[in-house]
Amino acid sequence: MPQHVPPTLTAAPTPLPAAPPAPPIGTPAPACTPGGVPDRAAARSGRSSRGGGAGGAPRRIVFLSRRDLGNPAAGGSELLVDRLAEGLTELGHEVTLLCGGPAVYRDYRVVSAGGDLGHFLRAPAAFTRQVGACDLLVEVCNGLPYLAPLWHRGPTLCLVNHVHTELWGMRYPRPAAGIGRRLERWALSGAQRGNLLVAVSESTASALGALGVDPDRIRIVHNGVEEPGPRTPRSPEPLFLAVGRLVEYKRIDLLLRLWERVRPVTGGTLVIVGDGPEARRLEALAGPGVVFAGRVSEEEKHRLLCASWLLLHPSAVEGWGLVVTEAAGRGTPSIGFDVPGLRDSVEDGVTGALVRGESAFAAAWCALALDHDRREAMGRAAALRAGRYRWATTVRRFRDVAAEAAARHGAPAPGDATGRDGAALAAGAPARTPAATTPRASTAPAAPAPTAPAEQTPARTPTAPAEPTAPRRG
Repeated sequence: MPQHVPPTLTAAPTPLPAAPPAPPIGTPAPACTPGGVPDRAAARSGRSSRGGGAGGAPRRIVFLSRRDLGNPAAGGSELLVDRLAEGLTELGHEVTLLCGGPAVYRDYRVVSAGGDLGHFLRAPAAFTRQVGACDLLVEVCNGLPYLAPLWHRGPTLCLVNHVHTELWGMRYPRPAAGIGRRLERWALSGAQRGNLLVAVSESTASALGALGVDPDRIRIVHNGVEEPGPRTPRSPEPLFLAVGRLVEYKRIDLLLRLWERVRPVTGGTLVIVGDGPEARRLEALAGPGVVFAGRVSEEEKHRLLCASWLLLHPSAVEGWGLVVTEAAGRGTPSIGFDVPGLRDSVEDGVTGALVRGESAFAAAWCALALDHDRREAMGRAAALRAGRYRWATTVRRFRDVAAEAAARHGAPAPGDATGRDGAALAAGAPARTPAATTPRASTAPAAPAPTAPAEQTPARTPTAPAEPTAPRRG
């Protein structure tokens, strides 16, 4: 259901799915959104525009995120939001992404609120003017917060990939880094007080607890990956791969230094895939045997992940490390540091190696490169483990948490058009019994406890979006 974005709109890199076939004769006319645009998501699911999702899940969901996946600076967080939005749309939810910077046409609505940083200030006004009411607002907090609970009265859920405690000092000078750390801590433990928070890994859940977030409010929803296609051949010569945004905390400069120690032992080629603000500096540091591939297509990334002997991931911190699971799905083991996120995506000694220092990284790199049998055994174990993580599972688990977040908000106040009307739809959903001290993964929900149905109050019709709707493509 592509929607309006500002003039920075670009064409999607791949064609959009074809429109659904016409409904049989006798099917009710499609419901309409506040702006009068046919609500295709509601029509597909056979529900009216004000109907709730199956199982009490909120139907109108808005993601508030810094970037769209089409942004040149997009990374794993944007991929996660896109897969969630796409999956929820396919399940019949009406999904909107409110973001900053450039965006592309998608099968869900995308609204850009301005520049990369300026949109943080414009987000509340853009939400009111261009989005209107929703049943759940999902604030994606990646360092800089939107502080949505301070200006949004409806149900709010906070999605956190990783806490930036250590990264502030890597990117900003001391005064700004200190302010950033304090703001992030207050936003997650103070402003979000009373709301649920979704962590993508046990490491992120632990980091949130260290900031003062009540573990009972943390839900773990792991990332997924696509089902990999048929494998292409492994390189007969040593080929090592690093994939990611070329930014400070990915520490590709460290990898280039280690390569000078490893290359005389292993030979071969080190391929670095990705782009970013560090690209020119890193290219100047690179010695022999290093290839910078830049941004590549999904087909080329698949080929490289299959061909490489090892994936090298020297990042200082991750929420999960999506590319590690992508490599694992192709039978390629990984080497990384024993840091948050990678502790979750790499099983040390089984699907790869986690090390604690630069010398240990170089030693593990050389040892696995020279030991074909061990490398192949790790690759088989990695592929088996990666099979447990699929986007369809991630979407279903996130949807369960979304239903819980809406139900916790309570019944709507009469005449409230800011999103609280959606809570009434979920008020009859089963409530989950809180855990005592530890965050719970959505894979093991507590036994439902029945709740009394809330009194239904007619919701006011929200203000029509100010921007026009783009026609469906393809």
